[in-house]
Amino acid sequence: MTFMSTIYEKALEKHGEWQGKISTELKMPLETRDDLSVAYTPGVAEPCRAIHKNPDDVYKYTWKGNTIAVVSDGTAVLGLGDIGPAAGLPVMEGKCVLFKKFAGVDAVPLCIDTKDPQKIIDFCKQIAPTFGGINLEDISAPRCVEIERTLIKELDIPVFHDDQHGTAIVVTAAIMNALKVAGKKAEDCTLVVSGTGAAGSSIIRMLHKFGIGKIYGFNINGIVIKEDSEKYDFLTRELTEITNPDNRRMTLKEAMVGADIFVGVSAPNLVSEEMVKSMAPKSIVFAMANPEPEITYEKAKAAGAYIIGTGRSDYPNQINNILAFPGLFRGALDCRASKITEEMKIAASRGLASLVSDAELSPDMIIPGAFDERVAKTVAKAVADEARKAGLARA
Repeated sequence: MTFMSTIYEKALEKHGEWQGKISTELKMPLETRDDLSVAYTPGVAEPCRAIHKNPDDVYKYTWKGNTIAVVSDGTAVLGLGDIGPAAGLPVMEGKCVLFKKFAGVDAVPLCIDTKDPQKIIDFCKQIAPTFGGINLEDISAPRCVEIERTLIKELDIPVFHDDQHGTAIVVTAAIMNALKVAGKKAEDCTLVVSGTGAAGSSIIRMLHKFGIGKIYGFNINGIVIKEDSEKYDFLTRELTEITNPDNRRMTLKEAMVGADIFVGVSAPNLVSEEMVKSMAPKSIVFAMANPEPEITYEKAKAAGAYIIGTGRSDYPNQINNILAFPGLFRGALDCRASKITEEMKIAASRGLASLVSDAELSPDMIIPGAFDERVAKTVAKAVADEARKAGLARA
């Protein structure tokens, strides 16, 4: 029996035992008639009156200040694809567990039975009075981008699509430190990204904002190129403005020649050892396709990659979005930010990168581990500080 088959078998057994990974807990006593009168009727009428008089008091008298909704339609769940809202519920419960464990944020999984972007937008707007933020999860691209952008414009609470930006924040932090180790400057580097969906497009935008000199993006149809703009969805069309500056039509293999950085969020076995060998000296390779990467750690190492990142915990430099989203929402909730901006995401990356000291930095140590207790606090502070600087904080 393989390692993965053992994990799958154990997970199924445990999920049957748990029958859900989260539950409701009481924060107040309910042992006497007086307790009941204070927690519920008639006493509960008084906080209701206070909130009606001053709507901001909902943060003072209810769970809103520390509770978010995790909303999914189940169309892009892990590497399983469109499996529907019910089948996606174990993942959403798991996400809520991570919010609570790593940042003390209460989260509620809401898996909804519609694929219509407008209906998802309407649903989120309707539940917004109850929650301090909304984490969109496992919604397929490009709909996820349309949904998130609309909600950011129309709501006054933070909305964040983790599949896009969580991975991008951690990749950017890892690249910041990898460039230090490799002795390279962002503006001098060429980056090749395989996969331009939700995660890949956000990675490209963040690394462009960070200052990477030249970026080439690839998807299932080949290189992203401006002359093919009319064939693309709006998300890919936007990438033509910040990628492939010389408008070259070439293969992934050709683009890898002389490249400094490869980031993969696409499909298994797209990158060969020969392609890694053709990269610039001290190359950086992050192959993160799930569940099988574009090139294995062993093959990338054998081909001479200087710094290697993966999505797995059994290799160095795990690029795991758990390093980003708990602290990001912790910071946004703490300062009651009205939105999460690109600048706040970059601040989160810088905070995360700062946790590996210059003395610790090495090819096998460019990002802190998932259980480093400093992570969520550091990311939260960086996010809240940036929100206050931008005038987006209300507390």
